[in-house]
Amino acid sequence: MSKTLFNMTMGLGIMVLAAQQVQAQSCAPRDEVMTRLAETYGETRKSIGIARQGAVMEVFASDQSGSWTITVTLPDGMTCLVASGQSYEDMAEALPPNV
Repeated sequence: MSKTLFNMTMGLGIMVLAAQQVQAQSCAPRDEVMTRLAETYGETRKSIGIARQGAVMEVFASDQSGSWTITVTLPDGMTCLVASGQSYEDMAEALPPNV
């Protein structure tokens, strides 16, 4: 289980780093992206984190449809789509202690 969590964490980190290299065609002003995620997909923010150089990473998901989207908002206010998919589930598992 801990190896799975480690792999998931590393994968998310890689996606955030990759988002810093995203080209402008997959980015839009934050308010436009938020409106589209809410109105088109019924997604709301589930988590947030700070990435390098002041970027903000957010995970949005819909409890009804299970769709999810990971975005990164850059300091200039542009929000870039990093990844999206289906079958989102909330999890609140405690990490195992370091051995």
